[in-house]
This record gives sequence, C-alpha cells and structure tokens, in this order.
Amino acid sequence: MTELKQAAALPGRGGPRRPRVRAPRRGVPVPLLVPGLLAMAFLLVPLLALLVRAPWRSLPSQLTSTEVWQALQLSLISATAATAVALVLGVPLAWLLARTEFPGRGLVRALVTLPLVLPPVVGGVALLLALGRNGVVGKSLDAWFGITLPFTTAGVVIAEAFVAMPFLVISVEGTLRAADPRYEEAATTLGASRFTAFRRVTLPLIAPGIAAGAVLAWARALGEFGATITFAGNFPGRTQTMPLAVYLALQNDPEAAIALSLILLAVSIAVLAGLRDRWMTGA
Repeated sequence: MTELKQAAALPGRGGPRRPRVRAPRRGVPVPLLVPGLLAMAFLLVPLLALLVRAPWRSLPSQLTSTEVWQALQLSLISATAATAVALVLGVPLAWLLARTEFPGRGLVRALVTLPLVLPPVVGGVALLLALGRNGVVGKSLDAWFGITLPFTTAGVVIAEAFVAMPFLVISVEGTLRAADPRYEEAATTLGASRFTAFRRVTLPLIAPGIAAGAVLAWARALGEFGATITFAGNFPGRTQTMPLAVYLALQNDPEAAIALSLILLAVSIAVLAGLRDRWMTGA
C-alpha cells in the first residue's frame, strides 16, 4: 500500500497532477517603456541607416576592388594569427589565474584585463614604448636579432593580440572556475602529471569556453583600430586592415567605406549567432 501511495504521488503515473500556476501578466510601466524604446532606437537606427544607405547596385564592384580585397585578406590573416597568439599564451595564463595561488594574483588579474578598458590609442603608444625600435624591449630585439615590429604586418598581429587576449583569458578563466577540479586531482592521483591532466582532462572540459573566448578574441582583433594605426600605421597591403580602410575610404570614397562597414557588420552578426547559446538564450 505504501508503494502504491508513493507511485500515485509521482507525476505521470496516474497520480493527481498539480495545476500549473502562471504568473499574472503585468503591464509595462510607462517610465520604463519609453526609455527602453528610446534605447532600442538609439542602438538600432544607426545600423538600419547603414543598410538603407548602402549602395546595393554598386556593392559587387566595391567588394571586388583591389583595395577592399587587400584589406579584407590582411584583416582575416592578422585576426586569425592574433587569435592563435591569444590561445597559445592566454589559455595557460587563465589556468594560472584560476587554479594556482600566488601573491598578487588579484593585481595580475586586474592588469591582464586592463586592455579591456584602456583606450586603444594608449595601448598603441604603450606598444611603441615597449617594442619600438628605441623601446624597452624593441631596442634589444633590433640590436641582437635585427627584428623591427612597428609598421609591419607582425606589428598588426601584436597590436590585435594585445587588445583581444583579455577576452579569451576572462572567458577561459570563468570556465575553469566553473569546472570541477576534482577530475584533475583524480588524474594526478592515478599517476598523470599536472600537464597531462591539463591536456587530457581539463582541456576537453573547458573546450566550449575556449571556443567562445577564441571567437570573441577573433572578432575583437578584426575590429581593432586605435592600437593598430598607432603601432603599425596605415600602409595599404601591409598594415591597412578593414577598420583602417573604412576610415580612409570615408574621406575619399564613402561607398567603399559603407561596403567595408557592411562586411564588418556581417561578421559581428555571425559572431553573435555563434554565441547564441551563451548570450542569446530566452526565458
């Protein structure tokens, strides 16, 4: 009899079902509705204006021009290379911040995330002072190895990696903190080294966070302007990325600027679509 009562109490087994109580729908307060609609219009109208004023008839010819393809190719290559640098350096840094204890860890975390709020032009100036021909580190690179980074394609990659890596570090560190460290501890007790446990256990667990951080870093590198133009300059075919090409074309050829802007807009939408499971979930 007791078992029957328990079975009857279980949902879906013949027992009484509790009616679902729906929350009452309430009207939106006008003091919140009006500013919300204004904010929506403020964010969407400029994007809609870009689509409305786009030269759709001449867009194919604009996108197939040599200047546009040079800027597009350089942007894709440099953003991918900057993301690779961020992955190689940023994932170990995120692991150190999430899994180890050392003096000044909070200060290190604050300094790592500083490029997120630092004006990009200031970041470019800092890179010049550090890696320029007369910089703190660049002077030795030039004297010992003959390596000059400013105003080169490698300088573009470095500038983009500098501003994009914090996005990857934050994403991976948050994923590491959410992951259960007992799996790594179990692997080490079974004889695996810390690096083997990280490679065989931790990396598969945090792969979604790494992928999300890599996408964010790639999108941030693709849209970088201030640090790139300050540290690498604006030389067509060598350091002129799409944001720089938009800035230059806006002065001479507005239709080309709009065409490049549409490409960047499409990339941004694709990034949001790729991250919809993380950010764009609805209740």
